[in-house]
Amino acid sequence: MVNHLFIAKDVCKKFGKHTALNKVNINVPKGSIFGLLGPNGAGKTTLMRIINQIIAPDSGELYFDNKPLERVHIGKIGYLPEERGLYKKMKVGEQALYLAQLKGMPYNEALSKLKYWFEKLNILNWWGKKVEELSKGMAQKIQFVVTVMHEPELLIFDEPFSGFDPINAAIIRKEILDLSEKGTTIIFSTHRMESVEEICDHIALINKATTILEGSMKSIKSQFKSNSFELIIRDKKLVSSKLFDLLKKEDTVYHVQAAEGVSTEKLLAEINKNNQILGFKEHTASMEEIFIQAVENA
Repeated sequence: MVNHLFIAKDVCKKFGKHTALNKVNINVPKGSIFGLLGPNGAGKTTLMRIINQIIAPDSGELYFDNKPLERVHIGKIGYLPEERGLYKKMKVGEQALYLAQLKGMPYNEALSKLKYWFEKLNILNWWGKKVEELSKGMAQKIQFVVTVMHEPELLIFDEPFSGFDPINAAIIRKEILDLSEKGTTIIFSTHRMESVEEICDHIALINKATTILEGSMKSIKSQFKSNSFELIIRDKKLVSSKLFDLLKKEDTVYHVQAAEGVSTEKLLAEINKNNQILGFKEHTASMEEIFIQAVENA
């Protein structure tokens, strides 16, 4: 049985006449990297703010580690919003210590944790600089440290790679994966589907304020199987039959679409009657393809 760290059941939220969330459901397994996906305006940020208790839902149920979500859980959550917010006139070190103590960390513990992270990310020389002296990417690193330093059970990242160059994006991606390896549960929201492919093991897709897909990456991908394949055939040419259509040929690679109800085993047996198969691969839909198809069909 899957043990969930966070559950949202039938969560609704309206702002005036605008429905931001309409009976949204998500189930975030403990230790997972959970992709919270959706087009702009789908309701993702509203849900993240509700989880952080910045705003309250109109209705629905929220559970943290099998208990109703309460104020006490705020200290167990770290939130990196897409719209960052550091005090530009404050020095980096002073501000990081201030924010750590707001989260309930004693001064000496906060100082020790911050020095650890600043050294790890090679930013210790920024300690005495004012935030306004930093580039956007540098400020992003500071906010990342402030988000993770109290070692929360649940981390929520909203577009965490925004503003980073490829090198620093790779550094932060590695840190996120390391945190996951240590058992931290992560909710990860992004429009970059290649990042979802790389690091997420579960996803929920919200569209027009409603959950339209949710589950493990494996189960979601199985729902979007196209029953199409790539084959490499020795010598003889491959032609369509009652069991499959030849879609196209690229050099020695044949792209085929199995007829409805035809299993992989039956397809291969049919082709093997007159051909020698040297290579075989089933086409798996990318997260970008799944995202577009699910949204268009919703």
